[in-house]
Amino acid sequence: MSRQWYIVGYDVRHPKRLRKVAKILEGYGHRIQFSIFKVQASQRQIERLRWELSGVLDEVDHLLIVGLCAKCAQEVQEQGLKQMWEAEPPNFVVLGGVFKDPSVLKEEEAHKAV
Repeated sequence: MSRQWYIVGYDVRHPKRLRKVAKILEGYGHRIQFSIFKVQASQRQIERLRWELSGVLDEVDHLLIVGLCAKCAQEVQEQGLKQMWEAEPPNFVVLGGVFKDPSVLKEEEAHKAV
């Protein structure tokens, strides 16, 4: 499954929807500004994210998802806290919008089998 970096930004008009959108995005990536996240995901994961957000967003809200190629991600310039835009994906699996370590998954499967 090929993964790439995405910049996800949003403008949500109602505080309740705003909190829900932020909570969903926290399960997919890292906040880099108040309403901007960086997400490393496959195309399928981005489609799932859009589907989850479509259940929360209203017609007056705005969502922007920008895909970055590997070269573009390496050339991102930031000032302030150091942010990493690694080309290789981290060693975890996204399940239902929650990050889980693969070793934890194997342990959970072993417990279920018993």
